This record gives sequence, structure tokens and C-alpha cells, in this order.
Amino acid sequence: MRAQLPPALAELLEAPRRTARLQAPDITRWRAGNSLPGVWSFDSGLPGPHLCLVALTHGNEIAGAILLDRLLREGLRPLRGRLTLVFANLDAFSRFDADDPTASRFLEEDLNRVWDIATLEGPRRSAELRRARALRPVLDGADVILDLHSMLWPADPLLLVGGPQESVRLAMELGEPALVVADHGHQTGRRMIDYGHFAVPGSGRRSILLEAGWHWEAETVQRMEAATRRLLALLGLAPGPVPALPVPRLARVTQTITARTADFSFTQPWRGGTVIPKRGTVIAVDGDEEIRTPHDQCMLVMPSLIASPGHTAVRLAQID
Repeated sequence: MRAQLPPALAELLEAPRRTARLQAPDITRWRAGNSLPGVWSFDSGLPGPHLCLVALTHGNEIAGAILLDRLLREGLRPLRGRLTLVFANLDAFSRFDADDPTASRFLEEDLNRVWDIATLEGPRRSAELRRARALRPVLDGADVILDLHSMLWPADPLLLVGGPQESVRLAMELGEPALVVADHGHQTGRRMIDYGHFAVPGSGRRSILLEAGWHWEAETVQRMEAATRRLLALLGLAPGPVPALPVPRLARVTQTITARTADFSFTQPWRGGTVIPKRGTVIAVDGDEEIRTPHDQCMLVMPSLIASPGHTAVRLAQID
């Protein structure tokens, strides 16, 4: 299959084998957890918010695991409230192979597409659903979630939030990285940041998904660490001060493009964050259908350059 890919895409998929800039951390000592397997929770004994930092929602996104390993090794504890660190998909991560680094994203289904209540409480079974059900009490007790992710394709780093304005405001205050994208998720299932009360306006719960950069770059870990430490300070769980940052761009998703056929292809290997100036520009073809930008100044959010039928190919956003 890869031999038939356009040269530009084949080059991007082969890059991890050549660069090997990140090595998966040894998290053996953290697997048992102190509350659940892979979950470490620390209560300050003082009033304050409960922040849940999540890594390895996808088992091949090792940058977040590197950061949580670092925070645990340094003995980070909250000044107030509670801090919980979660290695989410331990089973998928156990199968991570640097020679095939995308294969361990999940075992049976995407752990970041199972977070609607009907699915969690329904009869379906999978390795990821077992883990999500085990993690529910942790998330039910959290006030803020920061879900740490990295990207298969090169793209501008961003903070992704669902619908509630409370989460948008927190992401704008965090401002690192300097792009906030607000959307309502994927056709194929609900994300962790949209779980339960985190999707309810006025609930007081806030959730952010950080897409910190390409899976394989050391800079991705650096961005994760900068954003995480800033959030800890913003919430008062770690010492300040919190320097002022330029106001980030806010982009709101206006359309989610889901691949309809196996013949979906982009007109070029678009980079996430690219802004297409003119309405009606053809950016992809899906079978016999042309995919065009619906408005001027249309931002392409995380295009998946190899899109499978039924899965999100790209989100189109308008900059506020």
C-alpha cells in the first residue's frame, strides 16, 4: 500500500524511521498507579480544582508519556486541589514498536471515540471500552481535563475544545500554543473532552485537548511541558507567576469533512493550519465529488492525508 502512495506522503510516513528523535519512555514503575493501574492522583489537602492530565489516549503518541514520566520523577505535587496523571491506553502502548510506530494507536477501537454515555453504559465490548469504563470515576471527579496528543501529519500546534464557552475561555487564557480551535467532535464517536458534564455549558467543568505537534519531534514534548506547567500555574496548583501572552487566534469549525469513499484524496499534501483565502477552492476529491472551501479565509484543521471511509478527513474553520 505505501509503495503506491504519492511520493510526498510516503516521505512523511517514512520520516519516523529516519529521525527517531523520541524514544518511548520506560513507565514500568508507574503502571500500578496509586488509585488505578496507570493512574496517579495527589491531593493537596487544600481546597482547589482537580486537574486531570491525560497521556496515551492513543498508544503511539509517546510525547505525552514522556512528559508524565518526567513530572512523576520530579515528584510534582499540587499546592492546592488535586492533581491526577493518567496513562490512558496502557495496553496499546505496550505494543509500541519504533519500527512501526503508528500501529499501536489502539488495540480494537479508538479510545478517543467512546465517551458518550450510551456507549459507555451499553453492551458493546472492547479493550478500549473496558479502559474507558475503568477511567470514568477519575474523570467524573475532575474539574479540568488536559488531554495530551500529538499528530501523525505535520501541522500547526493547537488547543482543541468542544462547545462550552468555559473551555474556550480557559484555552484562550492558556494561549500556548497560540491557536484555539472550537468544534463539536467527530462523526465516529465522542472524545474524552466531550464526556459527560464536560460537554454541558454552565457545568463548571472545562476540558482541553492539546495537539502539540508531530509525533516524532522533541519540540512536541517541549510544547506539551510549557502548556502543562502554565495550566498548573493558572489553576494555582503550581507556583506562578503566569506571564501574559499574546491573545491566541480562535477558529471555529464550520464544517467537518468525513471521507465517503476509498478514493478520497487531497489536491496536495496540505499542512494543518493552512488558511485558504478564497471561497470555493477545491482542496480534495472524494470519488466524483469535489470538496471546496465553504467561505473565504478557510483554515484547514488537521487534515488526515490518508483518510479512510467514515473517518474525519479535515475540519474547516473560520477565524474569529
